[in-house]
Amino acid sequence: QVQLVESGGGSVQPGGSLRLSCVASGRFFGLFHVYTLSWYRQAPGKQRELVAGISQTGTNYADSAKGRFTISRDNAKTSVYLQMTSLKPEDTAVYFCDARNGRDYWGPGTQVTVSS
Repeated sequence: QVQLVESGGGSVQPGGSLRLSCVASGRFFGLFHVYTLSWYRQAPGKQRELVAGISQTGTNYADSAKGRFTISRDNAKTSVYLQMTSLKPEDTAVYFCDARNGRDYWGPGTQVTVSS
């Protein structure tokens, strides 16, 4: 089993920045670097949506995240990060980390609130 724990959420004013971190631990199926790592978010009353993902072949972003968010990973630390800048109120959500290698593993999430 793989366990994921997110951190770095909080409250920030519009235009501000936050850096989310997610650390993976446990028994990996294969090496950690083969896992596709992603950040999803879920706002109240809405479905969970993909924000950004990173794999061995590259990165992908939701249109809403392009130009503002950057996903990165440190395989030595079994971690994935999401640098968020120019935050908007509509970015308010619980952000979840996902690790995928044949199946999905999820963290419990971290709250991000963007409000003046």
